[in-house]
Amino acid sequence: MFSLIQLQADTIANAATGAVVENIAPNTEISVLQFIFKGGFFLIPIAILLFYTFYLVIERYLYIQKASKIDSLMMRDVRDNLNSGKLDRALSIVERNNTSSGNVIKEGILLIGRPISEIESNMDRAADIEIGEMEKHLGQLGLIAGIAPTLGFIGTISGVIKIFYSISVTENISIGNISGGLYEKMISSGSGLIVGIIAYSAYHLLNGKIDNFALKIQKQILEFVNIIQKS
Repeated sequence: MFSLIQLQADTIANAATGAVVENIAPNTEISVLQFIFKGGFFLIPIAILLFYTFYLVIERYLYIQKASKIDSLMMRDVRDNLNSGKLDRALSIVERNNTSSGNVIKEGILLIGRPISEIESNMDRAADIEIGEMEKHLGQLGLIAGIAPTLGFIGTISGVIKIFYSISVTENISIGNISGGLYEKMISSGSGLIVGIIAYSAYHLLNGKIDNFALKIQKQILEFVNIIQKS
């Protein structure tokens, strides 16, 4: 009798163990790359925009960093040579400087002898040209900041439409079917927002550097005008 009870207990224990094993969820871990690829077709243009954004940011940053460099020693040397009447020497100094500020000061040196108002006006126009060169292609970053999130949103909407179409055909309205497809499509929206944030931030940071240069070059123009007025 005792052996029969023991056998029944072992059978129940084994059955319970089997049920627990069957209820253990399978390993569903996926890599980050696999997770991203579940976003669908619209991730392709978003990825292209991301790489183009990085290219624009690096190219514009390097150009602006070099062009907006302000050399205080250049103005000192220019002042000393202008006070000594050595225009050619002052001109060679700004040409060697090879920066936007050097180009603006060069414009002023070439017009020495003309009315002060004309010199200042031409230097302002030269500064505007240099600032325009720095701002080249920055508008594209602003465009990407708007397009990328929109593409992501369209990708998500497209995925949701497909999910509900599948439900209408198969009549399978299980939570797993809906949530599984929906989270995959929302990857598209998340990716678009990330690219948009990167482009938006870079656009304003680079414009901030240009605004800082614009302020400094106006100070240099004023300093140059004061130099030629005193000489």
